This record gives sequence, C-alpha cells and structure tokens, in this order.
Amino acid sequence: MFIRIVQGGEITLQEPTVVAVDLQEQKMVAVGEEAQGMIGRVSDETLEVVRPLQKGVVAYYELTELLLETLVRRVGGSVRLFKPRMMITHPYGITSVERRAVHEAALASGEAALISQPLAAALGIDLPVGTPTGNMVVCLGGGCTQAAVLAMNDVVSGENLRQGGLDLDDAIASYVRRKYGLHIGQRTAEMVKLRIGAAVPQDEEQSIELQGQDQVTGLPRPLTITTSEVVEAVQPALDEVFEMIRRVLEKTPPELASDIIDRGVALCGGGALLRGMDRLMTQKLGVPAYLVDDPVNCVALGAQRALDEYKTLARYLG
Repeated sequence: MFIRIVQGGEITLQEPTVVAVDLQEQKMVAVGEEAQGMIGRVSDETLEVVRPLQKGVVAYYELTELLLETLVRRVGGSVRLFKPRMMITHPYGITSVERRAVHEAALASGEAALISQPLAAALGIDLPVGTPTGNMVVCLGGGCTQAAVLAMNDVVSGENLRQGGLDLDDAIASYVRRKYGLHIGQRTAEMVKLRIGAAVPQDEEQSIELQGQDQVTGLPRPLTITTSEVVEAVQPALDEVFEMIRRVLEKTPPELASDIIDRGVALCGGGALLRGMDRLMTQKLGVPAYLVDDPVNCVALGAQRALDEYKTLARYLG
C-alpha cells in the first residue's frame, strides 16, 4: 500500500504506508521507504515496523495521523500560512466509524474531504461518470480489492473485498513453504510477484533464484521458482476476486449491465499490472476487461480532479 500526493496534476510524493516505532521511546523514527527497508531486518525488541493503514482502513490512529502530517509537511514545507485543502480517498463500503477515523486523522494536516476510491479512479481515468451511462471500475489495491458500477457521479452497486496485493504476496510465500519447505519473507515474495509474476501462463517461462530458510534446519537454502508456479500460487486468491466482481455484476440493473458489456471493465491499481490480469478477468467474467493508461496513479489524480470540482461533486463525497 502506498500514499500518493498529487499537486498540479502531478504525483509529487509516493511512499509506502509503513512506519518504524522506537519501542523504548515510543516515537516514530522512520516512515515510507526508509521504514519499509527495515521489514524483517530489525530486532522486534527495539523497533516495531507496522502498517498504520491495513486493508485500506486505519489500524493505528495516532501513527496514521503522524504519517500523514510527516508526508504533507515533506511536500509543502514545515511553515505554512494556511492549512492545505485535501481530498482523501478511502475504500468503498467502509463503515462510518472507519470513514470518520480517516477523516479525523487527515484533519490534523489540513482541511479534508473524502472520496471513495472507485469514484476517484473513474474521474482519474476520465470515464463519463456524470452521465446515466454505466461504467465499471475494478481497483486492485495493496490492501483491498473494490468493484463498482457508477452512473450520475455515484456508485450504483459495489463491493469491497479486504484482500489485495499483500495477500498475493502471502499466497506466494505459503506456496513456497508448502512445496519446498522454505520460509521466505513478504518483501521477497513481493519481489517474485513483480519480476516474474503473472495471472495466466505465459508463452515465455521466466524463473528467479531465491534464498529461503529451511523449515527443519533453519539454515539458508537456494530455490528457483518459475512463472507457472506463481500463477498456480495466486489462483485461489484471484478466484475470490472474480467471485466478488461477479456478485457486483449480478446486483447491477440490466440497463447499466448492458452498458458495461459494451464499454468493458476498467482495471486499475497495482494488482492490475500482474501480467495477463485483463485477459484472465475477461475469460472468467465473460465481460471485456482492459488495463487503464495509468493504473497506479489514476485514483490519486482523480482525487485532485474531485477537489477541483468540489462544488459539483460535494453531495457524493464524504
């Protein structure tokens, strides 16, 4: 999961939602990339490395507030005459308590309004969501996966599966443990996914060599894993994603469903970059799916557009 800050139509900051806390002094000592580099590499007795936002919602309120303050200050400087106006995205379908926690954490850094991520993505992709035409967006994020059908600037039907890219990493690590008896860390599993991962078998088989920890001896042991093995490892998790999208389509009014069949399903988020994801989704759902132009940044870019068009969209925002 990443926090992205947009100013003037450009991504000015992109950092992982990770912080490191000094347990003795009870203070945050690192954020973002610096903190992520400590995962699995520091003593649990002195430093705790945590994700303040989990499954798209606030898990550690104070750390989330500090993380936002730090990153906003990094972009705008420590001295400001006025607090910045911000549009914060949140997963679709979260509870009012979860939404309030996000809002209050953001208020410490400036004036804040909220927008659901599917609506922000649709604005960032430049879909005609202000019309009665049905548009479907699937956001494959790090902490959760969302599917939504939108029309007239609102979500007509949608669902949020609290499973995302991090769960694919866990699936790869579990596969290696079951098949080879080796432990690998989450960052290693993520590296495998990014370098050779795919959602469907590829014409060109790739492989990568890793070092894992033997479950029995505890000693390091080399391992070579292939693309086809990664495809096998992630299939159960992807099947849950497709089942969720199927449920959303079943709840969609027939007129809008017809529009979606004609227009296709827009895929965004980091998980959409898994090779062959659009082909697999088209095959599984029987509805055309396509990867948008800027799948990683479209949600953040859409949030700025929503801020620029706040008066028009205010009734649909949190």
